[in-house]
Amino acid sequence: MSTSGSALPHPMAPLRRPWPRSASLAAALCLAVVLGVHLGAVPIAASDWLQGPWQDHATTAGAHVLWQLRLPRIVLTLAVGAALGLAGTLCQALFRNPMAEPGLLGVTSGAAAAVALALTLFSSLHQALPPDARLWITPVVGFAGALAVCLTLQRLSRWLAPGSIAALLLCGLALQAMTFALVGLCSFMASDDQLRAINFWTLGSLAGATWTMALVMLVALGLLGLGARALAPQLNALALGEAAAAHVGIDVERLRRAAIAIVALLAALAVAWCGSIGFIGLMAPHLARQLVGADLRRVLPNAMLAGALLLLVADTLARTLAVPAEIPVGIFSALIGAPWFLVLLRGAVRRMGSA
Repeated sequence: MSTSGSALPHPMAPLRRPWPRSASLAAALCLAVVLGVHLGAVPIAASDWLQGPWQDHATTAGAHVLWQLRLPRIVLTLAVGAALGLAGTLCQALFRNPMAEPGLLGVTSGAAAAVALALTLFSSLHQALPPDARLWITPVVGFAGALAVCLTLQRLSRWLAPGSIAALLLCGLALQAMTFALVGLCSFMASDDQLRAINFWTLGSLAGATWTMALVMLVALGLLGLGARALAPQLNALALGEAAAAHVGIDVERLRRAAIAIVALLAALAVAWCGSIGFIGLMAPHLARQLVGADLRRVLPNAMLAGALLLLVADTLARTLAVPAEIPVGIFSALIGAPWFLVLLRGAVRRMGSA
């Protein structure tokens, strides 16, 4: 995959009146939240809003579903979608390639491999844990697996070709293939119950969301979002090429390490909570650039809004189309994202042919 800067528009390309478009995106997200709250197997009445999450024993089924199930799930969905959109934007800016996304670094598959190993080899230990601890063990294991892959990726890329973004990308693809093979081996060894758990997690699900999960994700997203915003001017300069960025005084290696660290943490947190969800990090940056141009100072917040919107729409479809069953949300994100990827690929081939 090329890392040429010609694939992305210039960050300083002028675009008139971006703010009304951002407002339209925010309005669409608000509408999706309203629909997400009210769509589902259990209807929500106006009186259900008068109760709050601090009340453990809701007086109606609707109030319990609203405050203990649906709202925390929607908040977590918004935070995870925003994190994936932000991570995808940073990936595309770092690699200077419009088809880059966090999965190329092996973060998603690393988390999946760690969870598959835990479910297959340590299932008895998992069952012996208290219910509260059992709720957190899968996210913790997934986060650890994602970070382990990121650390391995950094060491491999430094060993093979220090400072090379292309080497980083190729090492990520190799690690992704290895971890996918590990998931396949675990699936082959797993029992029927373990196999269902592995498949459901690797396809992505936001079921089981809690207020604690949502708040942890929101705090992490806020801190990492501030870090990404601080890198935006330097990443804008990197769009002109590594040599040009170094010429204006940017430490490209330090910038690369900082951006990769933020991407790794964002993707690891997102995958840890909800499993593997593809293409959100690919689609959200493109939607943002179409709305507000290529300046990352504007693209980053709009990519977060776009990622939140895309994942919320996918999750609402996942939990409402087959009531009372639930379809893995990764299926819907792939159904939307795969055609999008083909359109991007066709555009890239046309640009290469006309160059």
